[in-house]
Amino acid sequence: MTEPDVHTLTGPYVLDALPDDERVRFEAHLAECTFCTTEVDELRAAAVKLATQVSTPPPPALKANVMSAIENVRQLPPVVHDQPAVRRRFRRRSILALAAAAAVVAVSGGIAIDQYRDRTAAEQANRQMAAVLTQPDARTVHGAVQGGGQATVVVSAKADKSVVVLRDLPELPAHRTYQLWMIDPGQTAHSVGLAAGDLTRVINGSTAGMKAFGLTVEPDGGSPKPTLPAAALIPLA
Repeated sequence: MTEPDVHTLTGPYVLDALPDDERVRFEAHLAECTFCTTEVDELRAAAVKLATQVSTPPPPALKANVMSAIENVRQLPPVVHDQPAVRRRFRRRSILALAAAAAVVAVSGGIAIDQYRDRTAAEQANRQMAAVLTQPDARTVHGAVQGGGQATVVVSAKADKSVVVLRDLPELPAHRTYQLWMIDPGQTAHSVGLAAGDLTRVINGSTAGMKAFGLTVEPDGGSPKPTLPAAALIPLA
């Protein structure tokens, strides 16, 4: 087997996957190669960031699979004097390293991007709820849901938002859904969303001047007007 070029060992070095003899050779090379030193530092930083995004432990066979795949990657011949070619090769290796890192994240089952989006959405929802709950004019009202469960609405005219909390709702038959409504002084109901069951949701707008909150059971996809009798009707004023 052809001895690997030291310029191709940055990834295994960061992963502590080099045999002792290759590690000694590569560390000696690092002392005089600014390109490899920079790439090792960047890959270490990337590895730390990726690790903080994924809480699910990788499958036991992941390392073996990755190392097996590495053996099948064609190695590039060393280039010593052609510095532009070295830079091009480093850019190519950096792209491949990032692609491999993304594949590792996906294979590990964590799906870091999805976890990041979920966490970001939850943090944003928490900030929105806090913005309503901390308003000096925030009012909390409760009401029972027909068949069981409770609906709670926190309303702030100053924030022009409300927080709706539905708990212990009865399970609905197939192809049915709960629909949320804000009812204005003229008794017109304005749909503010659907719910399959329990939820905590921030309702933007449709709050100032509203007289009641309604909860109805509707066909999948909701209805343009509420189906009566309502499962819950809670006065807000």
